[in-house]
Amino acid sequence: MTSLPSLDVEFVRTQFPAFGSPENDGTCFFDNAAGSYACRQTIDALTDFYTHTKVQPYSPFGPSERAGELMDRSRERWAEALGVDTDEVVFGPSTSMNTYVLAQAFGQWLSADDEVIVTNQDHEANTGSTRRMAERLGCPMHEWRTNPDTGLLDVADLEALLNERTRLVTVPHASNIVGQENEIARICELAHAVGARVIVDGVSFVPHGIPDVAALGADVYLFSLYKVYSVHQGVMVVRRELLNELPNQGHFFNDSVPHARLNPAGPDHAQVGCAAAVLDYVETLHRHHGGDPADSLRRACADVSELWQAHEDALTVSLLDAVAGNDRLRLLGPAVLDVNDGHRCPTVAVSPTSIEPEALQDALIARGVQTTANHFYGWRCLDGMGVDPERGALRLSFVHYTTEAEVDRVIQALDEIVG
Repeated sequence: MTSLPSLDVEFVRTQFPAFGSPENDGTCFFDNAAGSYACRQTIDALTDFYTHTKVQPYSPFGPSERAGELMDRSRERWAEALGVDTDEVVFGPSTSMNTYVLAQAFGQWLSADDEVIVTNQDHEANTGSTRRMAERLGCPMHEWRTNPDTGLLDVADLEALLNERTRLVTVPHASNIVGQENEIARICELAHAVGARVIVDGVSFVPHGIPDVAALGADVYLFSLYKVYSVHQGVMVVRRELLNELPNQGHFFNDSVPHARLNPAGPDHAQVGCAAAVLDYVETLHRHHGGDPADSLRRACADVSELWQAHEDALTVSLLDAVAGNDRLRLLGPAVLDVNDGHRCPTVAVSPTSIEPEALQDALIARGVQTTANHFYGWRCLDGMGVDPERGALRLSFVHYTTEAEVDRVIQALDEIVG
């Protein structure tokens, strides 16, 4: 556990140029689950790369060598941050594309006798590509379904689905509708006990805490950097044993290059080269809050993640109370924080009963609250809770740079609109 003080939000906001932009004057941003603001370190790194090193990398001349060094540094830094080895980190154009490529590889690895478990809580990019792969192979596929009232997954239901023929399980670390952290370490332990591999979609969790993937036990862990204050890239950790087993999806001459085997197209060099800049931001926060500069990057990530989550939790309680206590709004997900069951990410989705979600969205935007109504690719999750995905839901999502005054503003706006 960290001994650092509470989060210095004023300092945090100085690290995000968006807060000084005239376009954001008089507004507060509550659409973070769709994509966060980029930190200054990311923006500066991109400017520097495009100015000085925007050439084909890895050639033996100055700018090209530097570009390759930056790309290698990103892979090394993210590996340390996530507690894995460098050759287990794969960058791709997006998490959706990474899941698609991964499904193609698993489609060559699995047989028609193997069973696959998916959930209806997943983002469609994760569950959809896996479902299509299983259907194409004719694999028996089982759906681990959420509680229709809470939208939560019960691990006991997974245990009932697992058997000696199960080879693959996909699950989100946290739903982008419900927000509650799932018991990933326990899920991986149960799946591994029957010989199954586990793909974890961390897109909705990592903006709130950079995980130790090795400690979780996931065979594959995916997330999107543009939701973690960084560039528009997807990161995919594939543990070495599985990476060596999956068929090569890249150029044949790259078969022996681990990070290229699941990357069939050339990466965006600039974005890969600048992907580590957000970790410089994490270390800046760590030092600002009294962290030891000699600490490892993994330790800095763990400490800063606790700062982020403690700040978010303090704000989440008031927003949950306001929504759960309003009979004109159905809260989708747990109404309380329970640290024993994992972090409740501050992704608060509601299904309004007295107004259309889009009308609520427009009324909030008119009051300076930037938010969105949609199905958010959580179509199956909404449907599982009896919410019409076509109608969608209104989602209020924030992160560690959000202030108490901004949450109060949202609560006041909701009171004005729906009473």
